[in-house]
Amino acid sequence: MSQDTFKKALAVGRPPNVVQNFPNSQALIVSGKVIDRAMIEKGQAMTIAANGRNIFIIEGALKAAQRANAAIIIEIARSEATYCPTTLWNIARRVDYLCNKLGITIPVAVHADHYFMKKWEDVAVAKAEIPSLFDAGVTSIALDASHMTDDLNLLANIEVSSSIPSWAGYETEIGEIKGSFGLSTPVEAEFLCQGLNAHGLCPDWIALNNGTTHGIEASGTGIQVGLTGEIHKALAPYGTSGAQHGTSGNDSNRLREIAAQTQTTKANVATALQMIAWGVRVNDFGNAIMTDGDRFDKVVGEGLTEELWAEMVDYADANGITGGNYKKLNLPFERRWQGQDAGTRQRMVDAVEDFVHHLLTEVFNATDTADIANDIILRAGSYDLGPKVEKFVDAAEWTEEKIKARAAEIDTDKGPEGDFDD
Repeated sequence: MSQDTFKKALAVGRPPNVVQNFPNSQALIVSGKVIDRAMIEKGQAMTIAANGRNIFIIEGALKAAQRANAAIIIEIARSEATYCPTTLWNIARRVDYLCNKLGITIPVAVHADHYFMKKWEDVAVAKAEIPSLFDAGVTSIALDASHMTDDLNLLANIEVSSSIPSWAGYETEIGEIKGSFGLSTPVEAEFLCQGLNAHGLCPDWIALNNGTTHGIEASGTGIQVGLTGEIHKALAPYGTSGAQHGTSGNDSNRLREIAAQTQTTKANVATALQMIAWGVRVNDFGNAIMTDGDRFDKVVGEGLTEELWAEMVDYADANGITGGNYKKLNLPFERRWQGQDAGTRQRMVDAVEDFVHHLLTEVFNATDTADIANDIILRAGSYDLGPKVEKFVDAAEWTEEKIKARAAEIDTDKGPEGDFDD
């Protein structure tokens, strides 16, 4: 993009919390709404929501997006603050720092993913805490009350909505991400979006349980494209796009189908980026390839130094950390990764960059969406794009009492109980 276009977008496209936190910044941090609208305008396109568990992933993803001229989302989930150095309160600072250091000019949204409310008592905590995330520079959030029943999910979204700035990106969710169990339905999705519309709320995205899992998808089935498209069709009147969770490890052709055949504009990728940065052997889709001893297979000369990888494995063994829980090594070891020589640090970043660039350009169809996003900002002349769809559902039909009655009529299978955090 031209420097003139970038400067104009920078002048009007940054939300007030970003300007307040980073007054002298040249980072084009924007609302999640901007990213969603850019994908919609291009058509059959989605972008990566790169899970920035550590700073190497964030740097590699930003460089890939700059190279692809693609608008992008950098995110972290609420639960990950317990095991990652990146948290909901420092992620915007990390993004801003790297954008300025690297001369990144593409639009970037900073997303608080999976802000979960597992029981009604969590709603009060969310209302108190969420404003602090925006105070720290977040520009988009996912409210995840999918652990509760359909009525409480809707009521939690309504209750917490006053804590979210109207200009911010807003994602909602039905159905915990638990593979083939408890698949989401069009009825559930429309119940949620219709009830939100009645209360003047228009989610930019909705996340579903459409057959995938968090972590690496190894089942060979993964995302159910037909189900996803059916649900999105039912939601067309409400203006809500799809957010695809659990993207890591899914076949590239299936991801291309998601972009082309559904209304998905946001695809979360977490575990694959972590493994690639470390130098763990993966297949073309980001699936970790295990050894005969059911261990991660570290490629010599890629990612971390062999000595540091051995130290991480010893630490994991001593603390009973296996498989997907290797994610818990991010917090204790990021400082050690940063202490490696410059060449090693660079190859960690480069590996992430190449993988993300391939996704953006060859799979997600996100190339040049940065230009589209800037055009959207300049046409609006503002950081605030407003809702995609105005209120049209009668609020009188969606009181708390009527919400509970409607929900009781929905016959759905939520799947087994368990720990299905991101």
